[in-house]
Amino acid sequence: MTITFWTASTSAVATTFLASLVEAVEAFTILLAVGTVRGWRPSLLGAASGIAVLALLVVVLGPLFYLVPLQLFQLIVGILLLLFGMRWLRKAIMRAAGVIAFHDENQTLAAETAGLRWVQHNEAHLDWFAGLTAFKAVLLEGIEIVFIVIAVGVGQGLLLPAAIGAVAACAIVGTIGLAVHRPLARVPENTLKFAVGVLLSAFGLFWVGEGLGIAWPGEDFAILALALMFLSAGLAFIRFAVYIRNSRLG
Repeated sequence: MTITFWTASTSAVATTFLASLVEAVEAFTILLAVGTVRGWRPSLLGAASGIAVLALLVVVLGPLFYLVPLQLFQLIVGILLLLFGMRWLRKAIMRAAGVIAFHDENQTLAAETAGLRWVQHNEAHLDWFAGLTAFKAVLLEGIEIVFIVIAVGVGQGLLLPAAIGAVAACAIVGTIGLAVHRPLARVPENTLKFAVGVLLSAFGLFWVGEGLGIAWPGEDFAILALALMFLSAGLAFIRFAVYIRNSRLG
């Protein structure tokens, strides 16, 4: 195995691990709310159902990706991944600059718990509603994880490293979350989203280039150079946004 393969594999694992860590924390917060209000049975059943649906989607849709010509696949996925990464990067920049509020898992837990308690107060037997809430959380966050794993991994045979990164992140969040029984609010979510935005944008631009037939200097090492470019641009935009905000306040 070449150095470029290990470089690409490491980048794929890091990208899917960090992205999945963010998504898994958000999903676990909702599962915790369900478990707190209605007990862990509907929470775990809903989560298991969501995982089963995700697995079915991967089994059914996975082979279809290999029927699409590689360059066309890389171009389409690259564009989607670039847009996805830029969205994460934009929100992280705005939060870091103080333009919009930080996401707070404790507030999310309080809101989800309050909603479930309201339903419980009005309807006595709604375990199915609690289970559906858990199912929806796992399914929606899981679809994003699956998309990132496939987008990062399929293009150059990195599906296994990408999947390992995602599974490891979900396992860590689940283990720690169940052990402490509280939201993982101390996870530096905005920093993670900034890093994921940088990496997804770098992979996206790389795949777009591959799809257009561009021969990247250094082959897979170009991903690191692109990530450095997005990192520098992101930090510069944070400084610029802070300057604009302070100017308006002043």
